[in-house]
Amino acid sequence: MNSPVPTFREPTGVEKIFNRVFGFLVGLGLGFPHNYLLEVRGRKSGKLYSTPVDLLELDGKRYLVAPRGRTQWVRNAEAAGEVTLKKGSSRQKFHLRPLPDADKPQILKAYLDNFKREVQTYFPIPAGSPVESFVAIAESYPAFELSAA
Repeated sequence: MNSPVPTFREPTGVEKIFNRVFGFLVGLGLGFPHNYLLEVRGRKSGKLYSTPVDLLELDGKRYLVAPRGRTQWVRNAEAAGEVTLKKGSSRQKFHLRPLPDADKPQILKAYLDNFKREVQTYFPIPAGSPVESFVAIAESYPAFELSAA
């Protein structure tokens, strides 16, 4: 890897519009089974924010990965300690357990391999790479294990 992975990758204007439209559709219940609308309270404002996410299910556990790095939803979720995942009229509240960097490589590999089409652009290594390739970048990608609240 020639240059370090940035701590946050700002979405472009087009990506912001797409996320709003796609988030609206996911909120209505549309999208793939792994698509959810993440809802979290702002750490300063208390306002409810939402963003579409890809939920990784692996070995009977659920994980959230932030491919853009330490985004606002990550900071808000860390402060709140919990998030709500919404799809259609269904809402589920989850507690978050931040994953230590040593546990992330397997999760990041599975996340990239499963959602390559959506997130490959945010990873400096290609989908299908060996798990060892993810060790060097693990600290740049916040990841959480979810447990039912």
